[in-house]
Amino acid sequence: MSSSFKPNLSKDQKKLLKQKNEQARKRVEFRRQEWFRYKKFGEEYRKPRGYHSKMREHLARRPPVVDIGYRGPKAVRYLHPSGFMEVLVHNLKEIEGLNPEREAARISSTVGRKKREVLEGRADELGIRVLNRKVQ
Repeated sequence: MSSSFKPNLSKDQKKLLKQKNEQARKRVEFRRQEWFRYKKFGEEYRKPRGYHSKMREHLARRPPVVDIGYRGPKAVRYLHPSGFMEVLVHNLKEIEGLNPEREAARISSTVGRKKREVLEGRADELGIRVLNRKVQ
């Protein structure tokens, strides 16, 4: 039932959301400087700060650096790819304060199974989409 809910967006917002999702799909993967050299670095991004850093200077043949040019359109900047504004929910009081036309619930990872089932049931009654619904 939750997958049929759609956000209430204007034509312009729908167009920009589609553009944002296309940009996100094509966006390069940003990696930490010399992530390939040391296993301890992992692949999470860190801004290059060294004085002699070639990556910081954006020289050729270096990985891309996070830059303002990669941002999405302002009107849809913090929206979920579905078009809803994500709201982190911990209890029933928070889920009842949501606007089902614009906001979708993401149930916190600290919520247990029993309480999660209650929250999902109440969300269905109110017509609110749950983004991280547990499949049973």
